[in-house]
Amino acid sequence: MQKNKSTLIDDYAKADPTQLMNKFQTGNEGLSHAEAARRLEKYGENTIRQAKRRSELLIFLENFTSLMAILLWVSGIIAIFAGMLELGIAIWAVNVINGCFSYWQQHAAQKATDSLKKMLPSYVKVRRDGKFQQIKVEQLVPGDIFDIQAGDSIPADARVFNPSNLQVDESSLTGESVPVEKVAPYQHGDGEFAQQNIVFAGTICTSGTASAMALATGMVTEFGRIATLTESQKKTMYPLERELNHLTRQLTVIAIMIGIAFFLLAIFFVKYPVTKSFIFALGMIVAFIPEGLLPTVTLSLAQGTQRMAKKHALLKNLSSVETLGQTTVICSDKTGTLTQNQMTINHLWLPGKQYEVTGTGYVTNGKIQANGQDVDPANEPDLNKLLINATINNDTEVTEGKADEKSKILGTPTEAGLVILTRKAGIDAKAQKTQFPRLKELPFDSGRKLMSVITKNSQGQLVINTKGALGSELTICDRILENGQVRPLTDDDRTKIMQVNEDYSKQGLRTLAFSYRIVDGEDPLADQSMADCTIETAEKHMIFVGLAMMSDPPRPEIFEAVKNCRRANIRIIMVTGDSPVTAKSIATRIGITSDKVRVISGDELDKMSDQQLQEAVKHEVIFARVAPEHKFRIVSMCQKNGEVVASTGDGVNDAPALKRADIGIAMGVTGTDVAKDAADMILTDDNFASIVSAIEEGRTVYSNLQKFLLYILTSNVPEAAPSVIFLLTRGLVPLPLTVMQILTVDLGTDLLPALGLGTEKAEPGIMDLPPRPLNSHLLNRSIIWKAFGWYGMIASIISTCAYFFVNHVNGWPNVPLAPSGQIYAEATTITLGAIVFSQIASAMNCRTQISSVFSIGLFSNHRILMGIGVEIGLIALLMYVPFLQGVFNTGPLNVAEWIFLFCIPVPLFLIEEFRKLIVRKIKARHQQT
Repeated sequence: MQKNKSTLIDDYAKADPTQLMNKFQTGNEGLSHAEAARRLEKYGENTIRQAKRRSELLIFLENFTSLMAILLWVSGIIAIFAGMLELGIAIWAVNVINGCFSYWQQHAAQKATDSLKKMLPSYVKVRRDGKFQQIKVEQLVPGDIFDIQAGDSIPADARVFNPSNLQVDESSLTGESVPVEKVAPYQHGDGEFAQQNIVFAGTICTSGTASAMALATGMVTEFGRIATLTESQKKTMYPLERELNHLTRQLTVIAIMIGIAFFLLAIFFVKYPVTKSFIFALGMIVAFIPEGLLPTVTLSLAQGTQRMAKKHALLKNLSSVETLGQTTVICSDKTGTLTQNQMTINHLWLPGKQYEVTGTGYVTNGKIQANGQDVDPANEPDLNKLLINATINNDTEVTEGKADEKSKILGTPTEAGLVILTRKAGIDAKAQKTQFPRLKELPFDSGRKLMSVITKNSQGQLVINTKGALGSELTICDRILENGQVRPLTDDDRTKIMQVNEDYSKQGLRTLAFSYRIVDGEDPLADQSMADCTIETAEKHMIFVGLAMMSDPPRPEIFEAVKNCRRANIRIIMVTGDSPVTAKSIATRIGITSDKVRVISGDELDKMSDQQLQEAVKHEVIFARVAPEHKFRIVSMCQKNGEVVASTGDGVNDAPALKRADIGIAMGVTGTDVAKDAADMILTDDNFASIVSAIEEGRTVYSNLQKFLLYILTSNVPEAAPSVIFLLTRGLVPLPLTVMQILTVDLGTDLLPALGLGTEKAEPGIMDLPPRPLNSHLLNRSIIWKAFGWYGMIASIISTCAYFFVNHVNGWPNVPLAPSGQIYAEATTITLGAIVFSQIASAMNCRTQISSVFSIGLFSNHRILMGIGVEIGLIALLMYVPFLQGVFNTGPLNVAEWIFLFCIPVPLFLIEEFRKLIVRKIKARHQQT
């Protein structure tokens, strides 16, 4: 049986180096050029295969085959069959324009995503034919011997040889924020990717050097395995796509029912011939299909994506905008997402005094304080001793970012935190290293967990400064520095120090201990050479100085973001590769959970059935030390519970869950290509708070969709009313509105105000509401009632009255209603005008659901005002341009008729404001009781 990948990696880690080289048919001289070329042909280039994209033609055609688009294609056919050729062609044109626009938006989003991508390192230093040379990383093959240095990205899964203080940041794979030490002998830590003599592709060397032999390249690496797992997942349909399909079915049923009703009325009541009745019914079906809905939805979503892009959230698919608003659970990685991924010293503990360190991240933005007051290290000898140790016993460089730039480090996060600590103390690192020149370094290793440097002070004495794990420090210390005095280290001291360490550990803080030793005339090392200053001789009889406590701090904006999520009834589930203690500490600190939260480890998760996990994710829970497959499973179980899940992350380990989630959110700055490809949304500033802003935007988009759905459907009733009158009077009342005039409303005058509604800002309190239920729909009873029984009915009465008003002025009822000619054109024109001016009131009324429009600013939405101006101008053109008069059967109106039209919106607006006031008072009364 073939071994799985993880078992094979473990075998490689345990193997004797010489035997392993023989297995890969390589050696210290590296591969020959000929052998490397043969292997490149056999194994392929060292690249992570991008997910296979669908053809551009298929993506393009998909924009014309949604259920709503199909309905419009069919509507066009029906219109042509019913003898309305112009209407049919116009409907098809709308479909074509909408599809092209939607495709262009998707293509632009994909281009923006591609521009964010950052791949593996461009070059790697390998040994070929016994000589070192630079080659492109794509040409690296299994068996190649290559060098690793601080700052390098690891190009392949590899076994390390001769490591010197080698530490690797594996957070892109594991989520663990602290670099992992790599050593030559086989050691296995906790969790996946824990072989300490193996480095993995896509991780970063933070310090030290080593040579390594490539074990696996490209898609065969662990990086590639996770990418393959991601590719195997199919993206589910977005909730909005499902909802638009449902809406299409609803509108189709309504239109067909109306068509059947008119068909039967025409046959049995009006006694029309069957053929004529059928064509008349087809016309009514077309009239009740809102042809402008699809382009309005598309443009509104596009506007939503543009607004979100300004808030640093890049959407790759228009429909994913609304999905955010429906989100009920966010499964979030910790490192780099909720936290800054910048190790920060926040407490210092010395036997005689304790200090707080303000500021977070790799910037000098704080001070060292005692009891809330800034301290000067020059006046605090014990503190100064610790700070000097942290300065000279440090190999990391930190370049602080300016303005919005991110700081860059070359070295380890722990030492970077110490660099910033000393800068906050005002210590000149360069001057200190000149004053105390380094003579020798005893590098860190995982066995003793210590690092020491030997320097010379101004008196010419050797000084040994050591930092490391507290347990290791206490074994080499026999003295302690307290209030400037050195005294013996007692058992009580040890107990007290260990208790302090335990107390800080419960807060999720990591501790680093410091000690020193001055080699004076009585010291055995005083007369020895540097060669005699070994770990065994130097690291003993040390003087304990104190502890530095550190953590990867939460992002500053995360606290408010979490509060907003709680207010909006959105749960956050932390899913991290970090330790349970650290995960719980961060979660409780930022308010995601209480301190009674259940923490489930990856090992425990493996033993849980799907039913147990499904129950666990219903409650407060944190998942720690998890593997990529775990994240995917957690998201799946949340979805089985009926949750709409957003999954965030930046590493390769997050990609499968990102693709499985209803909406995957990747980090744009620190995110890997695999994560970005799998995600639906990319945060270009890596800011978790941007997610909350995006959720609010998503809710606003859905609310606005309902607003302009109400607006568009409202005009359907007055459009249909003239046909009803014509039918019920058996033709005695000529059609008060022609088909082309109906088209004018649907695809002309309605469009711009509807788009203006799509830009409406969120109503107050939108984030105080829970996510909308999965079984709720865009077209609900409230919208149907308002559109057909309230706004639409009033507009129908007004437009019908306008028709009869013109005829009355011209002699009706003493003369018959004009079936054609100038008077008929004038009557249908004012009917059209009355519908348009009723829609002006409707556009203003639809801006809010129950809030007063005055509360958000009567003239605050400039796009609606512009749309109203354009639709009035369009009506005027139809009335006075001779060519358009002939096409749309319109005529000019006199001053009195224009005054009549302008008087329509004001009372309609005020009536609706009064209705909303009553609704607000009833709602307030219910809340009080």
